[in-house]
Amino acid sequence: MARLVQCVPNFSEGKNKEVVEKIVDEIRKIDGIKLLDYSMDKDHNRSVVTFVGEPEKVVEAAFNSCKVASELIDMSKHKGGHPRMGATDVIPLIPISDVTVEECIEYSKSLAKRIGEELKIPVFLYEKSATRQERENLADIRRGQYEGMAEKLKDERWKPDYGPDKLNIKAGVTAVGVRPPLIAFNVNLGTDNIEIAKKIATAVRARTGGFAYCKAIGLEIKERGIVQVSMNMVDYTKTPLFRVFDAIEREARRYGVSVIGSEIIGLVPMQALVDVADYYLRLEDFTSEQVLEKRIFE
Repeated sequence: MARLVQCVPNFSEGKNKEVVEKIVDEIRKIDGIKLLDYSMDKDHNRSVVTFVGEPEKVVEAAFNSCKVASELIDMSKHKGGHPRMGATDVIPLIPISDVTVEECIEYSKSLAKRIGEELKIPVFLYEKSATRQERENLADIRRGQYEGMAEKLKDERWKPDYGPDKLNIKAGVTAVGVRPPLIAFNVNLGTDNIEIAKKIATAVRARTGGFAYCKAIGLEIKERGIVQVSMNMVDYTKTPLFRVFDAIEREARRYGVSVIGSEIIGLVPMQALVDVADYYLRLEDFTSEQVLEKRIFE
């Protein structure tokens, strides 16, 4: 079995397609890398790229794309709806096959070290790569966002794991780490009241008493005149999408608001969608083995 690592870097550019294509080209040109998906979000002003390959090739592609992003994206001028702290905001590595978490952590450290030393970007290790408990949660590292990072980095508690201990004005700050697969799942609400989205996010996120394995924030989508509950579902097998979606609908009704749609950013495991179909259609004795495409391509 091939040694495979998935990488899902998030870049702080979602409006300029030419810039995004130049970044993605750095991934495309690495032999042995398979580009699986990339998407741009104008409201968040953010792009998410998904690719997979052998660990060494993944590290090379991630570094090269980060380098180009640092050259083409100016964080001092960046505006967007999604929390962010750097041109390459975060680089997660996900072990897929024949690579242990421990091995992947070492790859994440080598990548972070290179970004810090060669690109002069402050880098934090997060999730399973974190060097201390308070750095496991990306939201804690990113709190204050780009605008607050210059001051945050002066605090000894937030000294970067790699790179300079002062803000790179143009490229910002980057987080690198190993994490399990997650689903980026957003639910859109038919209102422009951001406080409603924030209250619903508080109700469903794990940290504030909601669902385990659910991270949630409320965001404004100004161009559409709506708000959004933006989530990372970090273990869909323990907390399925439909469970959280139902809860958001119930909470929204309390405020006289309807759910007008939802979206998945990037790729999603087939089983997560099978679980949704199974639940809403009340399928009896259904298994993923009944999915036509799975039987054809397995």
